[in-house]
Amino acid sequence: MSKSVYNTVVRCSGCAAIVALIVVLYRHLIPVNPTTVALTFLVAVLLVSAFWELRDAVFLAILATLAFNFFFLPPYGTFTIADPQNWVALVAFLIAAIIASQLSERARREALRANQRRREIERLYGFSQRLLTTQNVAELLNQLPAFLVESFGLKAAAHFIPGREDIYFSGRDIKDLDAERLTAVAARGEPAIDLEHQLCFAPLRLGMKTVGAFGISGTVLSRETLDALGGLIAIAIERTGAVEKLGKAEASKESEKLRTAILDAVTHEFRTPLTSIKASVTTMLSSPDLDATHRQEFLTVINEETDRLNHLVGEAAEMAQLDGNQVDLYREPHDIREAIDGALEQAKQRLSGHPLEVCVPDDVPRVSIDLDRITAVLVQLVDNAAKYSAAESPIRIMAEKNKNGIMLSVSDQGPGIDDFEQALIFDKFYRGRNERYRVQGTGLGLAIARAVIEAHGGSIGVTSQLGRGSVFYFRLPV
Repeated sequence: MSKSVYNTVVRCSGCAAIVALIVVLYRHLIPVNPTTVALTFLVAVLLVSAFWELRDAVFLAILATLAFNFFFLPPYGTFTIADPQNWVALVAFLIAAIIASQLSERARREALRANQRRREIERLYGFSQRLLTTQNVAELLNQLPAFLVESFGLKAAAHFIPGREDIYFSGRDIKDLDAERLTAVAARGEPAIDLEHQLCFAPLRLGMKTVGAFGISGTVLSRETLDALGGLIAIAIERTGAVEKLGKAEASKESEKLRTAILDAVTHEFRTPLTSIKASVTTMLSSPDLDATHRQEFLTVINEETDRLNHLVGEAAEMAQLDGNQVDLYREPHDIREAIDGALEQAKQRLSGHPLEVCVPDDVPRVSIDLDRITAVLVQLVDNAAKYSAAESPIRIMAEKNKNGIMLSVSDQGPGIDDFEQALIFDKFYRGRNERYRVQGTGLGLAIARAVIEAHGGSIGVTSQLGRGSVFYFRLPV
């Protein structure tokens, strides 16, 4: 016996039992008038139509009509009616019972449909929220089928975008959601629903334009929900593509601005060494009888200014590489004293005349760093301390262990930096307002230092008071 036949038999038996119970109650236990009996039967019909199907309520209405006639209308015990008025009452009862059961069934269906639509709307809202979390088209296309399955409790999902070779599935073994059906729905622009196999296919629409198709299995959604899903997915793909294009455009714009700024800054800084080199070469060419002393002076100028040019070009190139994440760090465990000693060796000419104090406690642990780049950061900080401090003023380098790693600081007794400039000091090409014309430079050194420290997973900063010097520090994780 099938499940539907079994349910029908059970419900018919239940209806018969309800009628029998009412008859026994009012015939043998609680004597009442026929009106009360009719109303009780009517209430029973309404309850059955509210919880079961319409056919069960109609069966109960007919059965109640027969029982009402047989047991409660004279002559009792027969299906004949002596008083013609009782015919009117009996027919009115039957008609009222059937109409009431139809209305109750309709209200029940509408309530079920409303609840189903409410659940679908809630799922659509959750699905739309998940679509907003992805900012990359390729990632969105790969995750869409999984989003559908998780949001709507499906067995499987797939979607197809014309112009892309792949069809995106939520799993591997999906036989019903074949590519042929998806491409046909995308070409036709109309949904296809297979109730028997619980399959739904619908187009992805962006306004009047069809941009693809999707399919689901495991449940049948309403036409309205399928249309809404198609619109949401199409808008999400379009939105993500627009965001990605905008990001690329912004990146290109920023790259162009950076290129222009580098060119302007480097061009400005190139003029001084090039002028010196040109003047020295011109003098040597126009005066072939120069003595050895003067010739040596001009060659020294050319050599120093050439080194300066090389340094400027190196800074600009390194900043561009760090901005584009094109630099690999060669990290190995090192004692931080190695970086400090290397920096002091490279900056010893600049540090001449400045008393130097270095404090590195024994408990400072080894750190995994790119030794050359951390050394270059320290050279930049020490060089700045020497450039912006008065002659003979002391410079202090200190390393200490803290909770998350180690911290290095370089202290000077220079003019200090005001609060406004402290927020800008690590930006590319920014130089102090009061020092930019007195001290040469491109304003890239501290920006490069910040990029290197952040690439190591650390942080860099400055504390300063006007007239009392500055402390540049950076933290490195152990």
